[in-house]
Amino acid sequence: MKLARTIRLDVSDANVFPLAAEPGEWAVTGTFAFADADPAGWDNKQKLAFRDGWLGTESFGRASFVQVTTIATEHYEETVRRLAAHLFEAHGAPGMIDALEAARQEVDDMAGLCEHPVGTLLAIERQADDRAITERTRLVTPPTDEFHTRIWSIEDGDDTASGG
Repeated sequence: MKLARTIRLDVSDANVFPLAAEPGEWAVTGTFAFADADPAGWDNKQKLAFRDGWLGTESFGRASFVQVTTIATEHYEETVRRLAAHLFEAHGAPGMIDALEAARQEVDDMAGLCEHPVGTLLAIERQADDRAITERTRLVTPPTDEFHTRIWSIEDGDDTASGG
């Protein structure tokens, strides 16, 4: 199975998000954290976390990029349990059974986004209107020309929509 880990290409995550995920955390989209939020009350860091942040499942901080990798079954189960506890404690899941189901769905949805070669970098972009939150993931690929000065380029990826 594949899942993504947070990756830090520079120090900007520590400066732009309310809490930055540490490099190497298993990650999910984490859009659920914004489902009942009021964007009108967000500061700039919260707006950036909404627009561009993946959720690390250890610190529950945000990361701009994640990298596809393989995950062992025991790490998958540990990630689900840790996320379930977070959903129960921080987001008011009605019980641990419901939290476990929601966490498993969140991790499985993320695994679905990771059907790319190991090492692929992903970025996320969210938008919200009065009806829904829309997510779009992008592949971040290295340049093919070894003499080119860009470190990487961004290509359009799959569009996915999520209600939370």
